[in-house]
Formats: sequence, C-alpha cells, structure tokens
Amino acid sequence: MSNRQMIKNWLLKAKKDVETAEDLYKSRHYDWCLFIWHLAVEKALKAKILSLNKPIVYVHDLKRLAKETDIIFDSEQTANLNEITSFNLEARYDDYKLSFYKKANKEYTDKWTQICKSIYKLVVTNI
Repeated sequence: MSNRQMIKNWLLKAKKDVETAEDLYKSRHYDWCLFIWHLAVEKALKAKILSLNKPIVYVHDLKRLAKETDIIFDSEQTANLNEITSFNLEARYDDYKLSFYKKANKEYTDKWTQICKSIYKLVVTNI
C-alpha cells in the first residue's frame, strides 16, 4: 500500500471515529464519547506523521505522537493532549474506568469535545 493510501485510510478511520463520538454524545455515553475522540485525534496525528514520510510510532500517547509532527503545539494544547490521552480506557483498571465514568458528565464532555474538535481540525488541516 502506498504512503498516500495509508494516509487516506488513517484519515477515513479518524473521520468515522468523529462520527461515532458524536453519536455517543447524543446518546449520553459521555465516557465512551471521549474515548473515541482520543482515537480520532490519535489517528489524525498518525496520518500527519505519515504525511511527513516518517514511520508511525505505535503508541496511544498523543503528546508523544504530536512531537513527531511539524505542528507547533503551544503549552495549553500540549496539556490538553495529555488530558485527552487519559481518555484512553482500553487497558485501564475497573476502578479507573468507574472514576472516569463519573468524571465524564455533560459539562466535562462538552468542554473536552470542543477541545478535541479543535485539535483534530488543526492536525487534519495541516496534512
């Protein structure tokens, strides 16, 4: 598969994740909404890395992935990437998942959905 096709595939998967996150938000599954937003941003960053002809780093740490791009993230955006990385619940313990479930109320999710959208758009428009 060509590099161009891999970039296209990562972006397509990221876009589908955005749609899924929006559906989860509408159904008030806020913790899962934020988890999927993490995946969308992660996939957009991986597409950006590929667009620079660099190999993908197979990690979920958004700050680390961001460092592989040529996008300048300010300190607030970098802190936001760290918080968004915490939404990745895949391998977390049950007590952490329950804690995040309680934290991810509507207000918290509204705030972080907007931040995720902003970072996602920043990455995608720079590919």
